[in-house]
Amino acid sequence: MSRRRYVARGVPGGYRIWDNKARRWWGDHYELYLDDLLDELNGARDYAKDAPSHAWLGVPY
Repeated sequence: MSRRRYVARGVPGGYRIWDNKARRWWGDHYELYLDDLLDELNGARDYAKDAPSHAWLGVPY
C-alpha cells in the first residue's frame, strides 16, 4: 500500500491537513477531525470523471 498524500496532524486547538508530496500545510485549521475530507482527498481517482471525452476520436475509453 502506498503512503497517503494527505494526513491530519494534531496542532494546538485542532487539526491541520499535511500534504506529504508538497511537504506543506494544506487548507485551513480545523477544530474537528474530518474523516470525510481526508477520504475524499486520498480516495481512488475517478478516471471517468477526470479523463477527457474520447468521442471525437470515435474510440470508447
